[in-house]
Amino acid sequence: MSSNVDIHKLSAMVKSKRGKVGLRETAKNIGNISSSTLSRIEQGKIPDLDTFVNICQWLNVSPDEFVPGFSGKSINDELKGKSTSDVIAFHLRADDAMSPELVEALITMVKAAEKQ
Repeated sequence: MSSNVDIHKLSAMVKSKRGKVGLRETAKNIGNISSSTLSRIEQGKIPDLDTFVNICQWLNVSPDEFVPGFSGKSINDELKGKSTSDVIAFHLRADDAMSPELVEALITMVKAAEKQ
């Protein structure tokens, strides 16, 4: 299974912060995580979402630190200041039900109408 999370970076940061402290003690310090789960993370296994968030808080880093290309911006932030045709194009491209050819044809029509 492919993942968008840089688990190797997460694993390395956990190992680095834990240092020579035992797994049980570190898991207790993090809270809501078992030592076996912590061990699996250090071995490069992807944690569940709650555990991932707890680890990020313990590391004092944002979760997007481990998601390459993620800006952390909402869709509204991304579209702020864009033209109406750009907003429509964004939404059309996000629709998997339409073929790419249809999407591009509709975008062309919207842009042409906007120029009028």
